[in-house]
Amino acid sequence: MVNIGNRWDELLADQFEADYYIKLREFLKYEYSHFNVFPKMDDIFNALRATGYDDVKVVILGQDPYHGARQAHGMCFSVQEGVAPPPSLVNIFKELNSDIGMSIPKSGNLSAWAKSGVLLLNAVLTVREGMAGSHRKQGWEKLTDRIIELLNEREKPMVFMLWGRPAREKARLITNKNHLVLECAHPSPLSAYNGFFGCRHFSMAAEFLKQNGEDIDFCLTK
Repeated sequence: MVNIGNRWDELLADQFEADYYIKLREFLKYEYSHFNVFPKMDDIFNALRATGYDDVKVVILGQDPYHGARQAHGMCFSVQEGVAPPPSLVNIFKELNSDIGMSIPKSGNLSAWAKSGVLLLNAVLTVREGMAGSHRKQGWEKLTDRIIELLNEREKPMVFMLWGRPAREKARLITNKNHLVLECAHPSPLSAYNGFFGCRHFSMAAEFLKQNGEDIDFCLTK
């Protein structure tokens, strides 16, 4: 059974008992026993563990986990300590430098963001090694849709950062006018110059939250 350890357990209890999730769990049992799958099974729900439902200020939505060894640890775009930041994360750091003046950090671990209220959620929470997108359409999308719907229901304002087509498809679930939705291209080197660079999402998010009595600090190099 899933045990996240905070209010997400209560809010998602019906999902973990739904037919689609039971089928997903069987799929994952097979995948983890026959292939290298990332992140480790115990790390799948790290994003929800680190950022409780009532603590979310910003949602950054990724696609699926990094599919290289030792990279993924259950938070989108983040890598484990000691692992070189992948190209998409390098571009995120470049935008942070341009937007808010943050120095480029050596570590690609974004756990500090998660603890400060940034939910680092992938649309799909697992992947087979070396095969991007290999666990899509197995049920994860239904679960993460529900997570977005639950956050949308919250009255307390938050910011959704949707980067790239798969993330932007979830904009349809965000109907509450209390929240700010920011959309642009994915930070991948293939698309970053088509609108990610210069999007200024970080400063826009900080200003929106400030106007609503909240604060967020995206600096990782203190």
